[in-house]
Amino acid sequence: MDRAAAPGHAVTSRLTRRQRRRISQGIQYAVFVAVLVLIGVLADWDRLQNQFAQKDLALRLFPEIITTALRNTVIYTMSGFLLGLVLGLVIAMMRLSSVAPYRWVASVYIELFRGLPALLIFIFVGVAVPLAFPGTEIPGGTYGKVALGLGLVAAAYMAETIRAGIQAVPKGQMEAARSLGFSHARAMVSVIIPQAFRIVIPPLTNELVLLFKDSSLVLFLGVTLQERELTKFGRDLASQTANSTPILVAGLCYLLVTVPLSFVVRRLEARADKAV
Repeated sequence: MDRAAAPGHAVTSRLTRRQRRRISQGIQYAVFVAVLVLIGVLADWDRLQNQFAQKDLALRLFPEIITTALRNTVIYTMSGFLLGLVLGLVIAMMRLSSVAPYRWVASVYIELFRGLPALLIFIFVGVAVPLAFPGTEIPGGTYGKVALGLGLVAAAYMAETIRAGIQAVPKGQMEAARSLGFSHARAMVSVIIPQAFRIVIPPLTNELVLLFKDSSLVLFLGVTLQERELTKFGRDLASQTANSTPILVAGLCYLLVTVPLSFVVRRLEARADKAV
């Protein structure tokens, strides 16, 4: 039996690593094509088109889906991102502080807001804050609530990203700045933090993409027709028309923003790798 198996074993051993890799890739491509063909044969494309691709209904969504829904989504995202960036920088500095209570507060904040679902943060902002502080209103109405909700979530992630960026700056930069007469605070602001931000631009841009999608949680705060973002806009129109075409169009609007941003992230990461 061993002698009968020897020729086959000899043929296998004569295959180079490159040939084995090509065979493996060929099998993977064949499986991929087979899955696509299977989906194409089994799917009911007529029903999908009737439910998700009604051209006349899609055209009726314009220009409001751009001028109202997409505009609000961008406003919510950018306001949350800017608030999260500022708060994240503060939390990162507290995380690196030599004062122990600052480090404890920063650590608790990061673990708390990274561990909780973003939905619960939005409910907290919309319900718990007014109950905790009767008679007070968050500035900006719904826009302010969304900015606060997104900012609190984003800050926890940005803080760790910024902290890692600061620690990635060579220690010699601080020593050189101090030797020139800079105070520690001035050296951080003028030398260390600008270099850290150049390092963390790719992950911060990726965080912007995530916030753009998380802005859909605004529907749990209760919004007016003029405050609707893409997901709320699509759901409302889908309910009114008993058709899912508005949801598909809203999804395409998300892709209109997230795909270019993802491309920018990849380019920035590639540039950072070349710099290293």
